[in-house]
Amino acid sequence: MSDNQKLTDVIMPQLAESLVSATIGKWLKKPGDPVEQYEPLCELITDKVNAELPSTVDGVMGELLAEEGQVVNVGEVICRIAVPVTVSDAANVTNTSTNASTSSNDVAGQKATSTAGDTMRARYSPAVQTLAAEHNIDLTLVPGTGMGGRITRKDVLTFLESGGATSAASTPASQPASFVSQPPAPQFVQEEVKKAEEPLRHSGLHLSESPRIPTIEVEGGRGSSSEYLIDVTPIRNTIATRMRQSVSEIPHAWTMIEVDVTNLVALRNKHKDEFKRKEGINLTYLAFLMKAVVSAIKDYPIMNSVWAVDKIIVKRDINISLAVGTEDSVMTPVIKKADQKNVAGLAREIDELALKTREGKLRLEDMQGGTFTVNNTGSFGSILSYPIINYPQAAILTFESIVKRPVVINDMIGVRSMANICLSLDHRILDGVICGRFLQRVKDNIEGYTPDTKLY
Repeated sequence: MSDNQKLTDVIMPQLAESLVSATIGKWLKKPGDPVEQYEPLCELITDKVNAELPSTVDGVMGELLAEEGQVVNVGEVICRIAVPVTVSDAANVTNTSTNASTSSNDVAGQKATSTAGDTMRARYSPAVQTLAAEHNIDLTLVPGTGMGGRITRKDVLTFLESGGATSAASTPASQPASFVSQPPAPQFVQEEVKKAEEPLRHSGLHLSESPRIPTIEVEGGRGSSSEYLIDVTPIRNTIATRMRQSVSEIPHAWTMIEVDVTNLVALRNKHKDEFKRKEGINLTYLAFLMKAVVSAIKDYPIMNSVWAVDKIIVKRDINISLAVGTEDSVMTPVIKKADQKNVAGLAREIDELALKTREGKLRLEDMQGGTFTVNNTGSFGSILSYPIINYPQAAILTFESIVKRPVVINDMIGVRSMANICLSLDHRILDGVICGRFLQRVKDNIEGYTPDTKLY
């Protein structure tokens, strides 16, 4: 690196609120490569999606501090980029020499401050003096955390817990001056550092903790052909963590309603071929269901909320998480501001997100911000489901298979297309009355479709 360059650290960003680390997938730059701003430096693999880390500066790749496949915590430096020294940087260098010339004055000022602090340190309260006398403590050895370095009663107790009384008793009285040059007791410092490094816990289950994987005992040994083992992937691990957190922290309740979708079937059959020709995508029932759900949420906004211990946060935007299943996982990409889209717009969003999910092309922003989840379990032939809530949302709704069966209407029996809609709810936020009314509104919206309903 030349003299007119400096190294800029690149740290692991926090890609999402719940992510505390990410894996370096592949470096896209090697030392010596030129780097432009916004140019990707490496691929990052998270529990949710893969992403590229762009550069924030122009320069030359300096050194790589993390290897491919290495898990790096958020905030750790992963590489350094050599960037040109600017005029302001040069001025800072000049100022450094200036500061050096004035450092003697600063030292003098610090000495004056230290003298004032020492003056405060020498002032002991009666409680401190009593404790010191009881335990034979030399107060000159006790670190003070009060104003001006004054020793508090808590400082003495902490000193006692760290074994300071023993060392104080064994220290000759003629050596008090050694306190100035001696560092604090190593054990005390190590405990403080350890406390600072411990992660904060915001709930009973910390998101950085991986669920415990049960030990699998294979009958007849691992060579047995009766069983085989499957490695738990990061995505499967995340699903396990979220599901466990949801069922552990959310008191689930469940309800269901039956819907006559005969008119909806007629409406879709009327438009599906023309829609396919015009838009290039299939017109599914899910788009109509989504529109009916979003309209019902606008009437009952409490369904679009989250639990926050001492308050309930009602989300203004209606962002629908759409559960999309793949061969080995379930992802929930989000349709942002779904209340501002018509049926055709929702159909396009559903098709796009489902395609990106199955092709593994979801971006991080595609997965964020969901406020209510809709799942189309009927596509698998299901007629009844008990879904687990997508934490921390308040509810999740499933749309089941459409089946034809005889129904009594006006004391007559007719063949109708029927479907079930199931709702799991957070009973801390929602009760049966509000959820019953919400489901009834969804039912009314769906049964209100007619062959003349507009898609655009």
